[in-house]
Amino acid sequence: MNKNNIVQYGKTSLVGIFALATLYSCAPTLKTVQEDTTVPVQYAGQSKDSLNSARIKWKDYFTDPYLDTLIDTALKNNQELNITLQELEIARNEVRARKGEYLPFIGLKGGAGFDKKARYTSQGASEATTDIKPGREMPDPLPDYMAGAYASWEVDIWNKLHNAKKAAISRYLSSVEGKNFVITNLIAEIAGSYYELLALDNQLNIVKQNIEIQNNALKIVKLQKQAARANELAVRKFEAEVLHTRSLQYDIQQEIIETENRINFLIGRYPQPIERKSEAFADLVPDHVHSGLPAELLENRPDVKQAELELAATKLDVKVAKARFYPSLGISASIGYRAFNPKYLLRTPESLLYSLAGDITAPLINRNEIKATYYSANARQIQAVYNYERTLLNAYIEVANQLAKIGNLEKSYDLKSREVDALTRSISISNILFKSARADYMEVLMTQRDALESKFELVETKMQQMNAMVNIYRALGGGWNQANNTRP
Repeated sequence: MNKNNIVQYGKTSLVGIFALATLYSCAPTLKTVQEDTTVPVQYAGQSKDSLNSARIKWKDYFTDPYLDTLIDTALKNNQELNITLQELEIARNEVRARKGEYLPFIGLKGGAGFDKKARYTSQGASEATTDIKPGREMPDPLPDYMAGAYASWEVDIWNKLHNAKKAAISRYLSSVEGKNFVITNLIAEIAGSYYELLALDNQLNIVKQNIEIQNNALKIVKLQKQAARANELAVRKFEAEVLHTRSLQYDIQQEIIETENRINFLIGRYPQPIERKSEAFADLVPDHVHSGLPAELLENRPDVKQAELELAATKLDVKVAKARFYPSLGISASIGYRAFNPKYLLRTPESLLYSLAGDITAPLINRNEIKATYYSANARQIQAVYNYERTLLNAYIEVANQLAKIGNLEKSYDLKSREVDALTRSISISNILFKSARADYMEVLMTQRDALESKFELVETKMQQMNAMVNIYRALGGGWNQANNTRP
């Protein structure tokens, strides 16, 4: 057999081995689930709206300067957000690591040592009987010096390494959306707590005004007792009502402290008073909100984008796991110098050494671990599909709920305002009737209590209105799109 035939035979054998390995490495067929990205064309009970309030930057959406200062501070100091930013850095480094895996690994190495062969061994005896001319005997022990470079590279035939890098990129972008989602929720939580604080201030002011009214009524009933127009029971009832209302004052003060500290925690500082202007709370009117189209949730909501990117990453993970069934081709090479004496180390070609090798490996018999990894990757992909659909459905329902809530709270606030006006007037009427003995003290007490409760409910409704404005902004995906927080 001549040399050409041997080469041709070698090539044929290599191709045959590669084909055989590929044949036996086929991946099993798996059942997959395709995600459903369809959403209704408009929100239930709402007309189509081409405008979308989510595109408004938070500094333009929230016009209270004290609130803007709190949000701006939180975006710099909030610990949860800073933790998320470090997770983003970890994901970015994962992309770099995956990118480096499909590039050749090149390194330098050098070494020095010596080797002493035992005389009564096969190698020692062979060296002792070698016919070497006098003065040119092999050194004993034998020094060894080496310097060179080496390289190794896995040829990415099935795009296993490239898909792993793409999956890492998708997860990095998913981390970016996770950061945006944290920003959106952080802004909403601070704004909601701020409006709650304003509401508590107003409730405290109502309680103080009511205490003054009740003290005046107590003075009147004491005077009437002296004039024998009221009895001790009426006096005690009025005193009890004053004490009850005063106890409410301290309950509200405690809620104010806790709400202030919740805001302080969110902006990353120790407890201190929160600057605010509570007097204008009753005059606050929620801005008209534009809901846009449900399909815009796919682009505006960070959690929906995060779920979408995580789904894309899991699909690539399946491809990576599938590629493990197929043969892999590795190439290694090295070049350098080696000699037993440093003065001969750089002599060329005597001290020059080099190597080049390639190898093909493929799983043939025990593939249980690869199959298990493949099945698990597919299961995680199906999980990601359902998680994406759930996140999208939840986003739509949140917007629909808040849109309905805004409309219902507007009607409720109007009715409660009229109720407060009626009960406020009834306090004066009941006092006049009580003085003229045309109403008993219980009617006066119940009127005062009803008026207090109605004022509390009115403030509570106003707070719910402002929180609904905050929550619809968050539900639509607003807040993250500030100038320094945009998507890459």
